[in-house]
Amino acid sequence: MKKFIISLVFSMSLLMFFQTDTNAQCAMCKRIAQTDKENKTSDKGRSLNNGILYLLSIPYLIGAAGAIAWYKNRKKTGN
Repeated sequence: MKKFIISLVFSMSLLMFFQTDTNAQCAMCKRIAQTDKENKTSDKGRSLNNGILYLLSIPYLIGAAGAIAWYKNRKKTGN
């Protein structure tokens, strides 16, 4: 188990250091973000970023709740 954790941490750190730039954004979102950046008059770009962060946080919260439930259940069974 210890070797697995070490290899997992090593592979994750390699993935963090060797990143590539991607364009994974829909055309409409990209246009809103570019227009907002150029004009600096509207608040749509900030709202778009807040919405993206909100959508991103939900899977992490669900995963954290599952990890906490698993950890508490593991302690009860003694494994």
